[in-house]
Amino acid sequence: MKTIGLIGGMSWESSVLYYQLINRKVNSVLGGVHSGKSILFTVDFEEIADLQRKSDWDTLAEKMIDAAKALQGAGADMVLICANTMHKVSSEVESSIDIPLIHIGDVTAEAIKQQGLKKIGLLGTKYTMEQDFIKNRIVNQGIEVIIPEEADREIIHDVIYTELAKGIISDDSRKAYLNIIDKLVAEGAEGVILGCTEIGMLIKPTDTTIPTFDTTIIHAEKAVELALEK
Repeated sequence: MKTIGLIGGMSWESSVLYYQLINRKVNSVLGGVHSGKSILFTVDFEEIADLQRKSDWDTLAEKMIDAAKALQGAGADMVLICANTMHKVSSEVESSIDIPLIHIGDVTAEAIKQQGLKKIGLLGTKYTMEQDFIKNRIVNQGIEVIIPEEADREIIHDVIYTELAKGIISDDSRKAYLNIIDKLVAEGAEGVILGCTEIGMLIKPTDTTIPTFDTTIIHAEKAVELALEK
């Protein structure tokens, strides 16, 4: 079994989910009392969020590179950035290490293609929705990506940082998210990407009639697949 390196803490709430998903998936495949081999490097999300607000992506890249190098030095066989937004600096991280970086956008695109969908909605932080670092990985696979209108993007972003990152789950926020998803469906979305690693805490597959693509689950399960690959 290969060792999975995790850059977490963005937020720690979703890092807990990564750890659970990885270990449960390994155990479901191997049985017994098997669990996954992993190393977690946790950052302070307040520092990360502050640098995001300041658009200081150079410093953020340095922090992610330092974390990735630490994981490689500790014996990780692959690295996962446990956040969609921080994939904005994924190319810098990837070029700084000698082990694979498993890109959350690529594995999500793969999952969408497997279902044969051609038009997909994207929810996430404003950075993820409005910039191209995740969208392009999906579009390059022949899938059209649409995002909510500006006011709805503000709602989604605010809930992520003020509620979900703190472990707060609100029925009102769930209703707001589902209303936004309905608008995307009206625009032709055949499914929706839950493109922030905390959104799956709020929105479950049973909450909507269209397919949901929870990037946390997809990312973690792909890591297990690679870790168990012979």
